Amino acid sequence: MGQKQSETSNYGQEKKPSKPGSNTIAKNRSARHEFAIDDEYEAGLSLQGWEVKAIRDGKINISESYVFLRNGEAFISGVTITPLNAASTHVVADPTRVRKLLLNRREIEKLEHAVHRDGETIVALTMYWKASWVKIKIGTARGKKLHDKRSDSKDRDWQRDKARIMKHSTR
Repeated sequence: MGQKQSETSNYGQEKKPSKPGSNTIAKNRSARHEFAIDDEYEAGLSLQGWEVKAIRDGKINISESYVFLRNGEAFISGVTITPLNAASTHVVADPTRVRKLLLNRREIEKLEHAVHRDGETIVALTMYWKASWVKIKIGTARGKKLHDKRSDSKDRDWQRDKARIMKHSTR
């Protein structure tokens, strides 16, 4: 009688910890190199069934994608989802169709403000799974000049060298 309900409901089986697998589907590595990212937003994606199956199979590319706003809605273009060979025959699969992003009204207003007043652009950064939903991280960004890219690469190289030096100095 002294046992709690949660202890008796498992019948002696311990709950398995979730495996720390990567939920990332695709990354836009060139975005962080070409742009200085200011704000980041998480958006849902309006997808068709064949697109979800192709994404599960890893047939997606977001490196040439861009986000635009029209009539108070956000859309992403340039995302290539290659259809599977066994895709349904009654649906015409368009790999580069324009897809709607699902954002709150406040987030869309912030994006409009950043684009129209501040002269920023909106880029796709990463696409990942969140539970059973496909999410995409977008960011408002300013273009980097060549000297900014050089200083970033110098900083990256110095951080790498510093970590290497510290690793060998502790031995």
